[in-house]
Amino acid sequence: MRPELDRHATEVAPDLLGWLLTGPNGAGRIVEVEAYGGADDEASHAFGGPTGRNAPMFGAAGTLYVYLIYGIHHCVNVVTGPIGDGQAVLIRALEPIGDRTRMEAARPVRRDVDLTNGPGKLCQALGIDRSHSGLDVCTGTGPVALGSGGLEPGEEVATATRIGINRAQSRHWRWTIESNPWVSRSR
Repeated sequence: MRPELDRHATEVAPDLLGWLLTGPNGAGRIVEVEAYGGADDEASHAFGGPTGRNAPMFGAAGTLYVYLIYGIHHCVNVVTGPIGDGQAVLIRALEPIGDRTRMEAARPVRRDVDLTNGPGKLCQALGIDRSHSGLDVCTGTGPVALGSGGLEPGEEVATATRIGINRAQSRHWRWTIESNPWVSRSR
């Protein structure tokens, strides 16, 4: 699995659609992602180089980078590319699979789709937080794991600009499984 992640974030991101992300509370199928290109991407946390906060982004492909946004929501990224490049793919939305009891207890919602249709929502539901930053998701032995998968017959991929950034806004570095109800809403 690691060789599949050891490419530029813009190559890996669309390929992650349909893969599985498992956390302490459950699992989901990835239906929306955004690529962040490191030093060549002003919107990336790695743009200015390594810091204490973004250090996992400069690790090996398959490392988790989890950060806090707005002081309350965790967001999970999978590091891609060679060590030192600072590239990552933000997991923006998941379609829950299997037993959702623990996910729903961690994130009570009125509408099913609101459980994991955004990066902060999916982290809350899966139980992913900053304590998981730096973990290797390729081993399959930790509390957070990534499992290979793919698109189902008839699914199409759509691309768009990234959401919630104020730099490098014109890049079409967001990919979704088109018409999937679990995809986050555009702002």
